[in-house]
Amino acid sequence: MAKNKVMKKKKKINLNIKRVFLLVLSIFVMGLSVGMFLLYGPYSWFRERWITTAMTTMSHQYLATMLFDNDTIQEVLARNKTIEPEEDTNPNLINTEDINTTKYSSKYEKQILENVKADELYRLIEVSGTGYRGYLVAIYDPSKVRIATTSKLGTTGQSVQVIAKNNDAVVAMNASGFFDPDWNSNGAIPHGTVIKNGKIVYDYEDARVGGGFIGFNEDHVLVLGRFSKYDAINKYKLRDAIEFGPFLIVNGKAAFVQGDGGWGLAPRSAIGQRQDGIVLFLVIDGRGRNSSIGCGMVELTEIMQKYGAYNAANLDGGSSSGLIINNEIINHPTAGGQNGLRNIPTAWIVSE
Repeated sequence: MAKNKVMKKKKKINLNIKRVFLLVLSIFVMGLSVGMFLLYGPYSWFRERWITTAMTTMSHQYLATMLFDNDTIQEVLARNKTIEPEEDTNPNLINTEDINTTKYSSKYEKQILENVKADELYRLIEVSGTGYRGYLVAIYDPSKVRIATTSKLGTTGQSVQVIAKNNDAVVAMNASGFFDPDWNSNGAIPHGTVIKNGKIVYDYEDARVGGGFIGFNEDHVLVLGRFSKYDAINKYKLRDAIEFGPFLIVNGKAAFVQGDGGWGLAPRSAIGQRQDGIVLFLVIDGRGRNSSIGCGMVELTEIMQKYGAYNAANLDGGSSSGLIINNEIINHPTAGGQNGLRNIPTAWIVSE
């Protein structure tokens, strides 16, 4: 009798193992089928988001190249792109001394302008939409916004938190991209020209990524434009600037975005300025952090428009996106370094 019970128990265990195996196999086959349908089926939305997202990362382009041939990838990128406004910022359209805190045309305006105190330096606002969550910082005095760099510029990058601490910054956000030929650099060499306190502190001319100069002039107006570094200093009087892009809004005119803009869905950072001079820092979480997939150029532009940006530009995103307030990490960064932050060359900072 005991032997029969043992045999029955073994058979039951074996049956349960088979059932679990078949269940796992069924789930795998179903998942594979769904994946194949999404990637290669008749509907292109998922396929195009997959390709554009992968191709704009530093180290994960293989997620596209291992699944699709180069012709397919190039066709998708051609259908998804951002066509920037052709004009440069007109500084005369910005009045940095005209903040009206009693009148707002939308709930977004109200979030920025309601009950602003005379000594209020900034205000943190949580933002969210379909598939994304993030943070917007309204900075009321544009003269407090400046560029800061790693203390070892050209040799080693530093996290935005370290840059903030080294510069006694109340608020800090990542700024330019950086030269990364092997997808494994230390964030030391910024793309393009970096201007700090009216002087060029670094210049790497062969590594521009869309857009052009993003910087504040001596009147504390955010200027976006495609001009030489000499004009940046001598004609436009930029006191603090980097080079990156694309430009999202110039003189109130938004970029023309085809598809997702060619940048996919990822963590994002952007900077903007309203006509009343208020500066906007925007950081969007992504890659599943904070229940956020991320956003593309369409969503980034729309958020900036909602909060009244008259000029706005995309900054480096992905694993570089980071927002620091009072030395605390506010967003949910995705890099593999300490606290999820990646070493970068430059940051926009706000100091008292």
